Parts: sequence; structure tokens; C-alpha cells
Amino acid sequence: MTPAVPQPAAQPSPDDYGLVLTTAASEAEAQTLAQALVTQQLAACVNFFPIHSVYTWQGTVESSPEWQLYIKTRRSHFPAIQTLFTAIHSYEVPELILIPLTAASSPYLHWMAAQTQAAPASTGPD
Repeated sequence: MTPAVPQPAAQPSPDDYGLVLTTAASEAEAQTLAQALVTQQLAACVNFFPIHSVYTWQGTVESSPEWQLYIKTRRSHFPAIQTLFTAIHSYEVPELILIPLTAASSPYLHWMAAQTQAAPASTGPD
């Protein structure tokens, strides 16, 4: 009997992944958001860094320091990220923008696939 030849892992498609942009009010909040996303396997990696934003809020032009987060994730995780942010983000209307990937290196896509759980399949009504 010949042993089974291991099959290579399927090549992840860049179409399945994206970059979510958001901001946080402080470094501590950015760290909390990043930790929750990675711990729950909703993101492979989260980068955050200080920025300064100018925006209109409730009819007034505001200018404030913030923390920009780059969330590398599966596009299918966007609804779960929205749900998480509704529960733990300090902003009433947090920025959540999904930018689809058009290309990425094969090793990086494999790494992202391994770090992020696949979205649960919907079973529908019984």
C-alpha cells in the first residue's frame, strides 16, 4: 500500500481578504481593539499609529489627535468586526471602511489564512 501524498494547501485568493480602516481615541483604546481582534481571530494583524484628524461632528468642525488602525482580515469577517466595535468602541459612529485586496504575496496570504478563523457557515433555519 502506497502512503497518501500530502496535498498542498489551497491557494488563498486575495479577493477573500481586505484591509479595514478605523480610528480610536487613544493608544490604549487602539491596543484594546487590536488585542480583541487578533485574540478572536478576526484579524491576522493590526497596525496602529498616531494621526491628527479634522472632521465635522454634529455641525462643528473638530480637530483632534486619534490613532489609525490598519486591520488585516478576511472580508467575510467585516460583519463580526462591526458587531465587536458596536460593543467595545468608544465612538458613537466609529470609522469602519473595508478596502478589498487586489493582490498580495502568496506566503502572506497563507499566513493570513492561518491566523484568521474561517467565518462560520450559515446553517439557515431548521
